[in-house]
Amino acid sequence: MSNRRDFIKKTTLGTLAISSVLGVSGFAANHENEVEEPKEKKQTKPIIISTWNHGLPANKESWKNLKEGKSALDAIEAGMKIPEADPNVRSVGYGGYPDREGKVTLDACIMDHNSNCGSVCFLQGIKHPISVAKRVLQNTPHVMLAGQGALQFALSEGFKEENLLTPESEKDWKKWLEDSKYKPVINIENHDTISMLMLDQEGNLSGGCTTSGAAWKMHGRVGDSPIIGAGLFLDNEVGAAAATGLGEAVIRTAGSAMVVELMRQGKSPYDACKEITERIYNKHKNHKDMEYLQVGFIALNKNGEYAGYSLRSGFNYAVSDDAKGHRMEDAKFKMSWDK
Repeated sequence: MSNRRDFIKKTTLGTLAISSVLGVSGFAANHENEVEEPKEKKQTKPIIISTWNHGLPANKESWKNLKEGKSALDAIEAGMKIPEADPNVRSVGYGGYPDREGKVTLDACIMDHNSNCGSVCFLQGIKHPISVAKRVLQNTPHVMLAGQGALQFALSEGFKEENLLTPESEKDWKKWLEDSKYKPVINIENHDTISMLMLDQEGNLSGGCTTSGAAWKMHGRVGDSPIIGAGLFLDNEVGAAAATGLGEAVIRTAGSAMVVELMRQGKSPYDACKEITERIYNKHKNHKDMEYLQVGFIALNKNGEYAGYSLRSGFNYAVSDDAKGHRMEDAKFKMSWDK
C-alpha cells in the first residue's frame, strides 16, 4: 500500500510540477509574442499642399476659406480660382497657352473624402473649370464631362462663356507658328498644372487639379489632370497624391493612384513619390519623350505627413499649416536638367 501511495504521491507532484513549468513557459511564450500597440502619430491638421509658385496664393485663399468654416471642396475651389483667373499664370485657365489651333482648352477635376469625383476635359470658353468640375460632382450622376457636352452643362449651370485667349498668349502662339515645333517644356518658367491636396480639421482628405494643359498641343489632347487615378487620387483611409508635368507619362503609369497604393502598403509620402517617379523614369529612359520629360508628385497622408519628388530639378510646392504658416518648399529630384 505504501508503495502505491508513494507512487500516486510522486505522480501527482510530478504532474503538478510539469503543469507549473508548462504554465510558466506558456506565459513566457505569450508574453514574448505580444505586439505592442503602435503609438498613434500626432496628426497635423489642417494642412494644404499645392504644386508650383502659383500654389502659394491658391493655398492662402483656400486656407482663409477653410478657417472661415467653408467645406473642403469649397475651399479648394476658391483657392484654385485664383490662378485660373490670373492672366500671368500661363498654364492655368485664363491666359493659358493655347493649342496649335490657337484655342485655349481646359481640364480640371476635384475629389472629396467619400471618393466622390467631378471632372471636365477639353472645356473651352469657361474661365473656371474647377467650378464646373465641382458641379459635375454635385449635380450629375457622372464623373467626367468632355468638350461640347461639358460646355453645355456649364452654361446650363449659369456659367458665362468668354474668350480666354489673352493678347499675350495670342502673340506667343503666332510666334510659335513660325516654326511650329512641339516640345513641352515644364517648369523652366516655373509653371504647369496646379494640383492641391488638403487634410481638413476633421482629418478628411480632398484634392483638385486644374490646367490649360501643354502649350501648342494637338486640338483635342487631354492630359492627366482631369483623370482620377492619374493626375489626382485619394483614399481617405490612407492618403492623397497629385501629379504635375508631362501628362502622357503620368497616364501611362496611373501615377497618383500608384503613389496612394504605396502609402497603403506603409511607405512614407516621400518614398511613395520617389518610387513612382523612378518607375516612370525606367519606362521612359529610352523613350522619345525623355529629352524633355519632367514629372513630379506631391503626397499627403492621414497623419499630415507630406512630400514632393520630381524626375528633374526645379519642382517646388506650397505648404500651409498652423505651425509654420504659408511657405514654398523645394522637392527633391532624381536628376538635373543638364543630364
